[in-house]
Amino acid sequence: MSINYWRNPSGKAPVEKYIDSIDNKEERTDILSLLKGIQENGTDAIGVEFRQIEGKLWEIKIRMHGKQHRIFYVVLKGNEMILLHAYLKKTQKAPLKEIEVAKQRMKTVAGG
Repeated sequence: MSINYWRNPSGKAPVEKYIDSIDNKEERTDILSLLKGIQENGTDAIGVEFRQIEGKLWEIKIRMHGKQHRIFYVVLKGNEMILLHAYLKKTQKAPLKEIEVAKQRMKTVAGG
């Protein structure tokens, strides 16, 4: 599976920026390692969970260092995973505004 970051019109990748902004270097490295595992093993990757949010929109659940990171993504034809949006989960359910951001970005790559 190939993993790519969604980029805004100016070329910035919000998920990449989110990962880079994590203060704990070990945590950052662990997340990148888990993403590499997804590239190599797809949804059989160890250490992550996948959950369908709505239609083509899915999320990767990453629990580590006492935190819960969430990365929304969409899979396009040819097994290309586009990472749309990431956030640190602090409540029971995914906040609607986080899902909306991911849905808006998904429309630009998957036609909705």
